Amino acid sequence: MNNSVIKGKIESANTALGIELGSTRIKAVLVTDDYQVVASGDFVWENELRDNIWTYPLEKVWKGIQTSYANLAASVSEQYGIQLTKIGSIGISAMMHGYMPFDQDGNLLVPFRTWRNNITGEAAEKLTKLFNFNIPERWSVAHLYQAILNKEDHVKDIDFITTLDGYVSWRLSGNKNTGIGDASGMFPIDEATKSYDGKMLEQFASLPEVARYPWQIKDILPEVLLAGQPAGKLTEAGAKLLDISGQLQAGSLIAPSEGDAGTGMVATNAVRKRTGNISAGTSAFSMVVLDQKLNKVHRDIDMVTTPDGAPVAMVHTNNCSSDINAWASVFNQFAKALGVNLSPNQLYEKLFDTSLRGDQDAGGLVNFSYLSGENITKVQSGRPMMVRKPDSHFTLANIFKVQLYSAFAPLKIGMDILLREEHIRTDVLIAQGGLFKTPVVAQQVLADALNTPITLMSNAGEGGPWGMAVLALYASDSKGKNLADYLDDEVFVDSESATLYPEPESVQGYEKFIDNYKAALPAEIEAGKDMKLN
Repeated sequence: MNNSVIKGKIESANTALGIELGSTRIKAVLVTDDYQVVASGDFVWENELRDNIWTYPLEKVWKGIQTSYANLAASVSEQYGIQLTKIGSIGISAMMHGYMPFDQDGNLLVPFRTWRNNITGEAAEKLTKLFNFNIPERWSVAHLYQAILNKEDHVKDIDFITTLDGYVSWRLSGNKNTGIGDASGMFPIDEATKSYDGKMLEQFASLPEVARYPWQIKDILPEVLLAGQPAGKLTEAGAKLLDISGQLQAGSLIAPSEGDAGTGMVATNAVRKRTGNISAGTSAFSMVVLDQKLNKVHRDIDMVTTPDGAPVAMVHTNNCSSDINAWASVFNQFAKALGVNLSPNQLYEKLFDTSLRGDQDAGGLVNFSYLSGENITKVQSGRPMMVRKPDSHFTLANIFKVQLYSAFAPLKIGMDILLREEHIRTDVLIAQGGLFKTPVVAQQVLADALNTPITLMSNAGEGGPWGMAVLALYASDSKGKNLADYLDDEVFVDSESATLYPEPESVQGYEKFIDNYKAALPAEIEAGKDMKLN
């Protein structure tokens, strides 16, 4: 499209705005009704450890959203010579799960407790047994129940609980709802009714320690919406909150908010049954859309849904790329000490390419990239640690090969349950996320780790914000199609992709690495316990 065509679409509001609050970045993208990104803006942030709780302050939430939007609007003005005053539809996405309880006046009762916290083990275990359904520590109901078990004073004042994207959408529209994929990380969903499981709501409400509170669980959860349904309209107050310059008009359609897992499925066209996707960033997760029920409850497999309510088996790991970034930073400091200045892309390409010369098993090195605790491997607190034996092959190539290997290790342990115990098969497994911006290397490691072909799509770099914008366009006009057909027929018609297949020798090398990883895991578990005690 030329600039005049894009300008016309922006002026006539044939657009959608997708905003995603990720772990390390808030990004806003403006997309035209033919799914092309025409402007973007972002804001870098990091979660903070306050009183042993991983959190993001609300003031940073809004500073990040407003900065991202202002940068996007400035880009529109610079590129197309017009002010951004109207947007057709808007969708909000954010990192899933966590806990945000509010009182009847809309005040947040405790700081936002993010997915990264490992503080709800007792509650998650008890609820899993009560429901006969896996309740991960990250889920909102686990946080709520743990607060009840801890006899936290704020619980009596709860009027509403939601997630980060549900909160932002509520402030923009005035409506307390969220998309079904996001809701499925708050409380179990009934596939038949496409809402919270009624029996489990009753079981939770009947617990003596819950029954003494004045609220009912069914009343404090957000309304569940499916992709394509309207979630409200941008209010005057919401427009001023989003655009502090006051240029943006109210009235935009608000799409059901979604978690980053749901937008990742949309961005990779993986919402149809027997498809799956993997997202690798600060955390990592795989999503496999099921065509059959699992044989039993697995504590390492979360049952969530697609944005249109299909059941999904999810493997979520708290740690992925953060340790790689830390090591890369050290090597960048060394390069600068030598007078060599590398761009981020150059730095990662050099280090990733170096890993290709490493031994297939990473030379016997083992790395635990745990900046926070890790549920799948039962590590309570973050303690990054690299270990080696005296006869390990300690080289630069192996140091970075083991970094890539360890980034996917917890994910592999979880995925092995699906592949080897439940015999779940997918027609396609698509990867996205920052780790794959450097071509081929991480994609091949993942294929070898899972012994499964991995596809990377040409738009993988657009990620969640773009996926949320697509959902916003779908909410404004579904073309009369279900979500899977809409994505196939309208969005991904001419998409390009590249698939890498497992290499048998590398698969064997990764299995040897995983054996070493599991053998060294008790030392990491003890280190995590020691850190928590201190």
